Amino acid sequence: MNLLNGIDYGTPKRESAHLVTLEIDGKTICVPQGTSVLRAAAEAGINVPKLCATESLEAFGSCRLCLVEIEGRRGYPASCTTPAEAGMKIKTQTPKLADIRRGVMELYISDHPLDCLTCPTNGNCELQDMAGVVGLRDVRYGYDGENHLKMEKDESNPYFTYDPSKCIVCNRCVRACEETQGTFALTIDSRGFASRVSASQNEDFIESECVSCGACVDACPTATLTEKTVIMMGQAEHSKITTCAYCGVGCSFKAEMKGNEVVRMVPNPDGGANHGHACVKGRFAWGYASHKDRMLKPMIRPTITDPWREVSWEEAINYAASEIKRIQGKFGRASVGGLVSSRCTNEEGYLVQKLVRAAFGNNNVDTCARVCHSPTGYGLKVTLGESAGTQTFDSVMKSDCLLIIGANPASGHPVFASIMKRRLRQGAKLIVVDPRTTEMVKSPHVQADHHLKLKPGSNVAIINAMAHVIITENLHKPDFIKERCEVDSFEEWAGFVPLPENSPEAMAAFTGVPAADVRAAARMYAQAKNGAIYYGLGVTEHAQGSTMVIGIANLAMATPA
Repeated sequence: MNLLNGIDYGTPKRESAHLVTLEIDGKTICVPQGTSVLRAAAEAGINVPKLCATESLEAFGSCRLCLVEIEGRRGYPASCTTPAEAGMKIKTQTPKLADIRRGVMELYISDHPLDCLTCPTNGNCELQDMAGVVGLRDVRYGYDGENHLKMEKDESNPYFTYDPSKCIVCNRCVRACEETQGTFALTIDSRGFASRVSASQNEDFIESECVSCGACVDACPTATLTEKTVIMMGQAEHSKITTCAYCGVGCSFKAEMKGNEVVRMVPNPDGGANHGHACVKGRFAWGYASHKDRMLKPMIRPTITDPWREVSWEEAINYAASEIKRIQGKFGRASVGGLVSSRCTNEEGYLVQKLVRAAFGNNNVDTCARVCHSPTGYGLKVTLGESAGTQTFDSVMKSDCLLIIGANPASGHPVFASIMKRRLRQGAKLIVVDPRTTEMVKSPHVQADHHLKLKPGSNVAIINAMAHVIITENLHKPDFIKERCEVDSFEEWAGFVPLPENSPEAMAAFTGVPAADVRAAARMYAQAKNGAIYYGLGVTEHAQGSTMVIGIANLAMATPA
């Protein structure tokens, strides 16, 4: 866990309308029901030692450092796995607890390399920190005998190294791979003293199912899993918050640097889109920042045949402005415009359109998002009144049925896909409409309930066939429609989709999807308490794009929760 991220409250935040009041070290604390004692203490400014606990993962209770005393209870329960209850009186600092914690830390250190001064995570290591917090000064067990100190490193992954000699078997990397990423590439191999983290079935990381998202590296409290750039360059000295531009999820990162040189990219736990997670591109594919081919100074050339010439920023800006004025003077005001990359942030896109409209004096501004999602712009505008999504990424955690059409989030938007997979593991149903068998159809702990493997070009046919089932079987919601939709428009649509030619049976020859599958999928979606539809470029970059978006919106409006 990167300690530059600030306070780690140990266990995830809980939401509850019911609050419980308890006492910790003489402080009266009020927290939502379900909050762990560890988090309740941290929120009150009381820091209980911990190693296996981190707020991005569910409590595990293996390290035994966060033990506390609870009045009226026997023993010393782990505060991370103990929920706060009304009336509890808890002590986190007593002589007995101090002895237990030092004893536990002695066991960890007795089988740990004593190379802190040359360790790449020196100064940013939770094991090191906790040794200081518990007051460890001596290891009574010595360092001889059987140990793991000579285990070989796994350097196969291009981005990070795995050093099993420094593993404390806290399970945080395994849990991060399961809970955060959903790949299930890591496990704990063997038992007892021989236990160690294993990628797949004792394979090298590069040969395993690992997708190099970096969740395990970020979760590791020691130097077991460490970025190779940190090993080469050392710890960063400062950081800047930035936004990844590889896809449209908008993941927030902390770029950790030495001077102007990036050491590593750390997912920002406060990022509204990614909540401290990342994919391989955002986490590790930032080499372009210091690539030798990167231009660091502005250059101009009067003609395409002239060589580039380095100039000052002032000269470059003045030259560009004068050329724009010259072109407009010769060819008219509409002869220039601006094109915004999809890799630009919303703020950058706003500035470009402001430049074009206010300075250039025309509306010639475009972006590839317009090409990709102009059907969305039109389809949602005419149906919902606004060309924007109606849900946040986090809302998927409240969905009971996910309908994915023409998209593969697992490869296109991996961070959002990890949230989807988490919800699916919790029991949500999944319907995939796609000619391809993607990772969202079948992957570890993900199995689509229905895969409507339609023929390319039959998008509108399949959505109308689903609508046919919903209307003819009275699975729509008349009260919602009457209150929020245009009744005349609904009646026109409801008169069209029940036609026999729109039935799953009539459409089967055209779509290639058996009628029984379409009917089952339509019923599952319509009868879900909270259904959600997610579509991608398989819908919009299509001759039927706008019509399909309209069909999707109609389906959503007919079957709300």
